[in-house]
Amino acid sequence: MFRLVAVSFLYKCEGKEIMEQEIKGKGSEERWSGAIANLTEMASNLDSLQKLLLKKAVFVDEDTFAKASLTSEQARTIKVLEQRVETLEREVDAAITAAARARSEKRQAEAAQKAAELRAQEVTKELENTTKVFELHTEELRAKQEEISKRDTEIKLLEAIIQTLGGKDSSSTNVG
Repeated sequence: MFRLVAVSFLYKCEGKEIMEQEIKGKGSEERWSGAIANLTEMASNLDSLQKLLLKKAVFVDEDTFAKASLTSEQARTIKVLEQRVETLEREVDAAITAAARARSEKRQAEAAQKAAELRAQEVTKELENTTKVFELHTEELRAKQEEISKRDTEIKLLEAIIQTLGGKDSSSTNVG
């Protein structure tokens, strides 16, 4: 037993009957005329398609048809799976690119962090050195202050001695 593997369109349009109907109103008449023209063209196209399909029709037995149907279904499934594989490959490529970018950004961040740590160490050393210099200057200033204070005391003592001696001189000069 053979099966016809072709689609046959048997469609006949009776557009002539529609044309013969009387329709009231000019707008409706124009719409109906357009519809009739479309239907007539469709009928002609369907007739041409039917003739073409009948010329190209292939007759096969049930087993061959079943195998062809299975092969066709498998081909569609393979195509869908290939598209899915392509999509997944693009996603993997995007993930690899994103991971590489993340690694690069991480390396840059680590380098920036290391540079910041080195700069912090430099600043800390500078502060320590400045503190030491400040402490030395402070000690120098204290020593100078002590020296000035000591000399000031000596000057006051000498002034007191001079006044005391001067007071005796002026009293001896006054007496004599």
